[in-house]
Amino acid sequence: MSNNIHLPNWKVLIIENDPLVQLWVEQSLANYPQLTVVDCVDDGYLAVEMTLQSQPDLILMDIGLPGQDGIAATQQIKAERPEMKVIMLTSHTSETKIFAALASGADAYCVKGGGVEILLTAIAAVYQGGSYLDPQIARQVMQEIKSQVPGETPANLSDREFEVLKLLVEGYSNPKIAAQLFLSPNTVKAHVRTLMNKLAASDRVQLAVKALRTGLV
Repeated sequence: MSNNIHLPNWKVLIIENDPLVQLWVEQSLANYPQLTVVDCVDDGYLAVEMTLQSQPDLILMDIGLPGQDGIAATQQIKAERPEMKVIMLTSHTSETKIFAALASGADAYCVKGGGVEILLTAIAAVYQGGSYLDPQIARQVMQEIKSQVPGETPANLSDREFEVLKLLVEGYSNPKIAAQLFLSPNTVKAHVRTLMNKLAASDRVQLAVKALRTGLV
């Protein structure tokens, strides 16, 4: 199957604190010369630092990390480098973690132990501008979304607030939302603050999760 997957010539940064998983990923990718592992990091704070230093094309990010978790690290990385591709490679399969990871800007979600073919498929998908959910969780996520009884859509959300909310759920940072909608960053920040108040969310991740769970976007 991997022979039919078109892989990009990318530099890859591995963020993983389990030495065995780290070794497996390195050895697996070594069979594909298009993918060059530039470094391995085992800490959430170092993940952000090394990303800015080594400028990889792709980050393979675990969630359970010391320092700060992979979801928070992804948020920071995407805020600094929105074009950076991030694939979550984790053992977490809970709906909360999955939605939070996607809301943070992750481009794909893979479950550890799924095999190298799954990882390569995810890499090819994000290279082509798409997203990817591991088959182990894709059906679970779809069932969870469908099973949610849509909440009452706030009638007082403006069209502009809906536009901001949709881009936020897609992982856009405030500056990128501003550029997309031709608004000032301060205006976007105000819209996000208003949305958090109206949807009773304490942060951007919770706001995105609520929007997904209630069918707002």
